[in-house]
Amino acid sequence: MSIVVQKYGGSSVANAEKIKVVAQRIARTRAGGHAVCVVVSAMGDTTDELLALAKEVTGTPERRELDMLLTAGERISMALLSLALNDLGVHALSFTGSQSGIITNDSHANARIVEVRPYRLQDELERGNVVIVAGYQGVSYKKEVTTLGRGGSDTTAVALAAALGAEYCEICSDVDGVYSADPRVVPAAQKLADLSYEEMQTLAESGAKVLNAQAVEFAREKGIALYARATFVDGPGTRIAAEPLRRLDAPAGPGRVRAIASEAEVVLLTVWDASPEDFAALAELADRQGLASESARLDAQRATLVVGLENAHRLPRVIEDAKKAFADRLRLEDGYGCVSCVGHGINGSHENLRRALEALREARIQVARAETAPERIGLFVEREKVPDAVQALHRRLVGS
Repeated sequence: MSIVVQKYGGSSVANAEKIKVVAQRIARTRAGGHAVCVVVSAMGDTTDELLALAKEVTGTPERRELDMLLTAGERISMALLSLALNDLGVHALSFTGSQSGIITNDSHANARIVEVRPYRLQDELERGNVVIVAGYQGVSYKKEVTTLGRGGSDTTAVALAAALGAEYCEICSDVDGVYSADPRVVPAAQKLADLSYEEMQTLAESGAKVLNAQAVEFAREKGIALYARATFVDGPGTRIAAEPLRRLDAPAGPGRVRAIASEAEVVLLTVWDASPEDFAALAELADRQGLASESARLDAQRATLVVGLENAHRLPRVIEDAKKAFADRLRLEDGYGCVSCVGHGINGSHENLRRALEALREARIQVARAETAPERIGLFVEREKVPDAVQALHRRLVGS
């Protein structure tokens, strides 16, 4: 019997009625002849609410205690979903991350999975039971509860899919796939039938919220096919896998921009007259506080970390430590957002960059700085101009 891993986000399990519908979807998959492992996020905005409570107690919550607090949200979801499945006559058991054998390093708030020992899950699946796993969490080799950072439930699902030898992994949410832009910003955005691992990982790192970047990286390493699908609407969704063969015959030259992503609020931490050692020290300050950077760059004059504010509750401590380490060489730039054009081989020449800059100039949007990578063109603009920039770039490079 093939194993399928399904992950359900917070909006899919936001209340009791939605949990019952999710249980019915899982029951249908089980009736179709699959063994099913399910990973769940915390209900609705539970994680944000718990984090807000922590901030009411202290402005600088310790990362270990945050992990103890925030992992409670997923435990509620897993138990309720298990209860709903059992009520349907489908025997299910719920497990925490540690009970599922998810072993991480000891980096609280931003841990990475180093090993998965899913023996208890395998035993229950062989008995014909559905297993429900709390996402976003694991246990370190020091026996400490850890969390995997923003979007960590995706990573849990992919890691379990690899360890269990799953046929595929579904990431289920309130959207029916990955679009060429956020449909709330660009109503004409089109759903993409497929993406390469590299394209999806770049989109995720650039602000797209459908999938977690670390999860996609893990899937690429293990060769696991991912499907981004809607929880409550039937459909094929978007398939994420290795580079489709149909693209290997593409003509030489710049690749096609497939999607536009954005990070509406970013902060740039720059150290001037920076050495490689300064660059490493700046990155270490961020890592020590569990603060993931959206991008990092070192050139002849400066070292820069770009940090998205959505996951930056430890940013004040990083800034304080950086000021002590670099004194007047440190520069903090706020008030910007980053809009990214993403596609395989889009920087084969400078043509896509030229067209992107031209589109923003015609829309009267000033570009503060630009970055390029094999799959990405990143353009920094004033924060309030981000939606306009997304629309202008989508019209010019992707199509209306």
